[in-house]
Amino acid sequence: MDVHLLATLPLWLAAFLLSLTCHEAAHALVGKLGGDSTAAAQVTLDPLPHIRREPFGTLVVPVLSFFLNGGGWMIGWASAPYDAAWAKRHPRRAASMAAAGPAANFALVLLAALAIRIGVETGYFTLPIDGLSLETLAVAPSGIAKGLALFLSVLFSINVVLGTFNLIPLPPLDGYAIVPLILNDRLRDKWFGLFSGGGSLMGLIIAWFIFGRLIPPVFKAAIGVLHWGM
Repeated sequence: MDVHLLATLPLWLAAFLLSLTCHEAAHALVGKLGGDSTAAAQVTLDPLPHIRREPFGTLVVPVLSFFLNGGGWMIGWASAPYDAAWAKRHPRRAASMAAAGPAANFALVLLAALAIRIGVETGYFTLPIDGLSLETLAVAPSGIAKGLALFLSVLFSINVVLGTFNLIPLPPLDGYAIVPLILNDRLRDKWFGLFSGGGSLMGLIIAWFIFGRLIPPVFKAAIGVLHWGM
């Protein structure tokens, strides 16, 4: 077993669980504020309620994907329930609930970026000399600084990925449910009518194809902003 993988797994999993937890907690909070308390138990930054709801997607798949990919990558999922009748009565509130998840991811991107910039500017971190990866946006030679640099790098990277992927406007992703924010009633009904027969599996397949071409320039732009001027 690769010692590096075992050593970095806890930090990867911590960043991943924090990202999923914030994403789903944001969904649940905005839903509750909008009148739907279905996911009230998930308005928390404690990952345990989210893990209990989706143990396979929050623990098993992330750990397996991490080892199968040789580290440097982790996938998984969580979910926040909602009342379909409430969503039908209040489509804009439901769309706002959907938008809250990616918004939380991009907020974490900004927080991680700020921490990385401060670390580099103060000399606590340095820029990698061997090229960038998802876990080496900033580095440190040893100790707590090394672990923190890895954690913040992974937190930044994971949330760029999660936020971008979930904005793709295809079911069952958040982007599909966000679109009605900019539509009137007639166009909203037509939008949902496009996928009235389901289509979640097909939507995921198409979204993954789009994402593979979308994420390289998005991530490159995010890295450019992160390290601008340095």
